[in-house]
Amino acid sequence: MRFADLGLIPELLQAVTDAGYTEPTPIQQQAIPVILAGGDMMGGAQTGTGKTAGFTLPLLQRLARHANTSASPARHPVRALILTPTRELAVQVFESVAGYGRHLSLRAACIYGGVDMNAQIQELRRGIEIVIATPGRLLDHVQQKTINLSQVEVLVLDEADRMLDMGFIPDVRRILTLLPAHRQSLLFSATFSEEIRKLADQMLKTPQMIEVARRNTVSDTITHVVHPVDANLKRNLLVQLLRGQPDTQVLVFVGTKLVCGRLARFLEQSGISANAIHGDKSQQQRTETLDAFRSGQLRVLIATDVAARGLDIDELPCVINFELPHTAEDYIHRIGRTGRAGHKGDAVSLVSAEEKHLLADIQKLIKFEIPQETVSGFEPGAGYAETGPQRHGRRNAEERAGHKSGDKSAKRERPAPRPAVAADGFDFSKPYKPSASYDTAKATASAAPPSDRPRRPLAVLLGGLGKK
Repeated sequence: MRFADLGLIPELLQAVTDAGYTEPTPIQQQAIPVILAGGDMMGGAQTGTGKTAGFTLPLLQRLARHANTSASPARHPVRALILTPTRELAVQVFESVAGYGRHLSLRAACIYGGVDMNAQIQELRRGIEIVIATPGRLLDHVQQKTINLSQVEVLVLDEADRMLDMGFIPDVRRILTLLPAHRQSLLFSATFSEEIRKLADQMLKTPQMIEVARRNTVSDTITHVVHPVDANLKRNLLVQLLRGQPDTQVLVFVGTKLVCGRLARFLEQSGISANAIHGDKSQQQRTETLDAFRSGQLRVLIATDVAARGLDIDELPCVINFELPHTAEDYIHRIGRTGRAGHKGDAVSLVSAEEKHLLADIQKLIKFEIPQETVSGFEPGAGYAETGPQRHGRRNAEERAGHKSGDKSAKRERPAPRPAVAADGFDFSKPYKPSASYDTAKATASAAPPSDRPRRPLAVLLGGLGKK
């Protein structure tokens, strides 16, 4: 099947040709006809399968009847709203809309936080048909009354599961109340939890479900490997792996912003071109770093999960998990940055003993065991093999064996009970009573004559009667 067989208008077919595409992906083949027909849709697909173009192209075609070159803002109301969880993903969708809509007189704007609102306000005032926004910044504009959503015809909620993870669902529900009841709604999510289904029930009307692959599966074009290593040797192992393939561009994922910055500095000190991207970076810094990575000027990009869903690099050959994610689904989103559009990719994970339970969760989710390869010189300590359920099972078996054989040494020793009577004769089992010596001393003190030393006024104790 070719794009021409999907019923797209000539302007969009020309834009697709200009982008170098000839055949639609499976998600595009199924989604485009449904969206063109005007129905609501709930879509699930692996990352990197062309999902963005799957809703961008039909959305542009549905709005093409409104295209005009008038300078009047009234001729360009907001007709389509696309919500994304991160700034990076918002920019990626905006670039897709701008690229495929280059031959149509439709205006688009990208609205996200971390930058000054004034430029966004000026852009909205001139009239915009398509708004791509993060929920928080969109609500800022709603509060400032700089955007009107009363004429929205199409709503797209992209990466709904990531919205849930980042706590944006309450904001999304509030935005839904600001939109017309009669509209077309599209929801895309890599996973479908109970909360996502509740949101879909509120947002969609008799939607068509489109799923091009089993949920929580990874692309067949990605090769997975785990390198067991002690946590304190991870940095050195990463350097050795990077030096072993000096021409390979790599995206490295870590768990925290602190580790992100420190690891980037360590790689720079080791002579490897690297930089970090995380939530504390300004939007300008993040944009410059991403542009350098996309252009190949930067070899290694260290990122937290903020970039797991919004980073689109053509033919990225390798993703390394320096630290495993605490949520198994995030592993799928991380490695989805490689092996895209049919290209081969490598997913490498450096796993310490403390992370073996996370690895078990990931393997349970993706339904296969990832091969483990130990790198010479970085063999993990004995604790790696002893961690996890096997270690606990072995210990429990030993304790049971000791109990059966009567060996008291195998049992856990309990601290000796505290004696009821202390060495000085104090009985802990009886209520406390002042001793006779204490009562005598108290009585003697009350019977003693007052001291000849003049008493100081109370005001002095409270800070008054100071020197004049």
